Amino acid sequence: MRLYQMADAVRYEMMNTDELRETFLLEGLFQPGEIELAYVDLDRTVIGSAVPTKGALKLETQPELRADYFLERRELGVLNVGGAGTVTVDGKTFDLDKLDCLYVGRGSKEVSFTSKDTGNPANFYLLSYPAHAEYPTAMVKFADLKGLELGSFETCNKRTIYKAIYKEGIKSCQLVMGFTLLASGSNWNTMPAHTHMRRSEVYFYFDVDPAHRVFHLMGPADATSHLVIADKEVVVSPGWSIHAGVGTKNYGFCWGMGGENQAYDDMDALTIAELR
Repeated sequence: MRLYQMADAVRYEMMNTDELRETFLLEGLFQPGEIELAYVDLDRTVIGSAVPTKGALKLETQPELRADYFLERRELGVLNVGGAGTVTVDGKTFDLDKLDCLYVGRGSKEVSFTSKDTGNPANFYLLSYPAHAEYPTAMVKFADLKGLELGSFETCNKRTIYKAIYKEGIKSCQLVMGFTLLASGSNWNTMPAHTHMRRSEVYFYFDVDPAHRVFHLMGPADATSHLVIADKEVVVSPGWSIHAGVGTKNYGFCWGMGGENQAYDDMDALTIAELR
């Protein structure tokens, strides 16, 4: 398990490109036949991936968690962005096609991942936060999600938001999770931008064409920087940082949050004119 320690807004302004990438960007996830995990000290977030190929991959506890099993004091969100696969939780199986989402509650002792076709393996994105209460494990299929359309072609940000784990959907302790798909011809994901000091946010970019990139904006509104993001890379956004991006082609991204509350609309809005 890799360890990431977040910088504050003061240190951020003195960081060069390499330092920004080393601190806020997670690269190298989604290795075939492996579970990859990273522990972020901000809100005690664990971010990871599972790409089962030849056999099942078991989610094991890690020394950094000081726990008998991974979800002893945690909850977990799983989003499949690859081929069809199965997640087994304490003997119960859940079949996840692409863009199906699973919530695994605190106290679940055994979690494993398999692919239906090893030639087209599942790509499971994992996001976990500490939990002080237990909620039942539950899955939602992409076909059953009600999308919220926002933006327009005029502003290059026509997109559909799908909420999966949130107050009116799958119940959780503190995890909020969903994803956004941009329409063909649209590039901006979250604009105008916002911050929310009550929660940190994690952006996982997927379906980014290998020849293309996403320019992710971060930092305080009056001192922004950017990270150049490739497919299946993750950006961690502290509460003081905006989180918005523009791609050289349309793409998808999964947003996940943990912290003070679960109110999706709890954000401090900024105007485009305020950005510098």
